[in-house]
Amino acid sequence: KPSAMVRFLPPSLGRLVTLAVQVRLHQDRLSTAAVGAGDVRPFAAATPPDPLAVAAGSTSHRAVRRAWAASPVEEGRGSKRKRLRKFLFGSMPKMTERKGQSPLVPLESGARTEAEKPVRAGEALQRLMDGNERFVSGNAEVLKDWDVSKTGALAEYGQKPMASVLGCADSRAPVELLFDATPGDVFVLRNAGNTLSNAEGSMVGSLEFSVNALGVKLVLVLGHTECGAIKGATAAMLKAQEAGAQPAQSTLDTLLAGLSPVVQQAQLDLGGAASDKEIADQAVAVNVFAGIEKLLVYSESIREKVKSGEVQVHGAVYDIATGKVDFLGQHPRLPLILGMQTAYKAGR
Repeated sequence: KPSAMVRFLPPSLGRLVTLAVQVRLHQDRLSTAAVGAGDVRPFAAATPPDPLAVAAGSTSHRAVRRAWAASPVEEGRGSKRKRLRKFLFGSMPKMTERKGQSPLVPLESGARTEAEKPVRAGEALQRLMDGNERFVSGNAEVLKDWDVSKTGALAEYGQKPMASVLGCADSRAPVELLFDATPGDVFVLRNAGNTLSNAEGSMVGSLEFSVNALGVKLVLVLGHTECGAIKGATAAMLKAQEAGAQPAQSTLDTLLAGLSPVVQQAQLDLGGAASDKEIADQAVAVNVFAGIEKLLVYSESIREKVKSGEVQVHGAVYDIATGKVDFLGQHPRLPLILGMQTAYKAGR
């Protein structure tokens, strides 16, 4: 029995021995079935490679599976070797290793588990664009094939999201829905005004986790039209210009005060004759790029990955009336932001 054989072996080698014994048992079972069906060619005529010999120097199940998959197959009808390979590999999902967990993780669960490869920034951006097009046209399809088994795969095997999105907490801007994304596809952070007013707190740290630990290559800062936080910040700033700045009375007041520079920049862009609504509308886009800049200033790890080209940070604005997302691209002053931080570090 395999259990008796492996008791005195290291766990990794024991798993290989167990697999080899199981393969041998499958060979014997198929050979017996073939003789009973009248196929009298001996199964040993096409002796498979010894999995332990093939995987010498490796403690990986994948090495054994690759050796079996690469071995030649008899093409004749009723080939027992072909049936064995189909039995062992054809009906099983693709597998991979994961440190610290079960050594085998399915790649074909239909969910973005840790077994998936990271998605490059350009491809992730295109997937978000395609998903929004489906959402706008009423042809959202991803959740149609979703079932509880995929949720279970995410719970058991972890996550590998294709992008991170910093969005607004507004209930009219549901991030996953407007990108036609399933659970596990997008790492989502939301607060009022999709703001990064402070380096402290959970937002920057959470984005760093998604990039450094989960392998996300695309970060999207997503604003939206008719943003209540931006409207409130606009009203507060205009009032302060008339009556003078007032001390913050609540945490909300502090949040709106943090958006004041964004509103001031929008007002400067439009000129003194702009209406309150025009300033607020302009401030939505200004706030998106301000968020990108703050993220790159506050997070050294993300900044270095952006500088190397491994990660991209893009901006976008969601129109809550039409459902359309306007993708704005990367920060127009990206080289300057990255260069200034490099110079600052060198001068410290």
